[in-house]
Amino acid sequence: MKATIGDRLVLECADSAAGRREGLVVRVEHADGSPPYLVRWLDTGRESLVFPGRDARVVAGVR
Repeated sequence: MKATIGDRLVLECADSAAGRREGLVVRVEHADGSPPYLVRWLDTGRESLVFPGRDARVVAGVR
């Protein structure tokens, strides 16, 4: 998985009551775009460091 600042990280949590979650990638830790990512969650505005799993995908932002 590769991401850049401004991309969206989408988590599809079928097993959880949380369901789908989206966040904005605000910092990428590695120059090659690999995880982890600092993500600002759209539903809460909180930021967290994320190591995406199988249920995650990156949607490219406007470049």
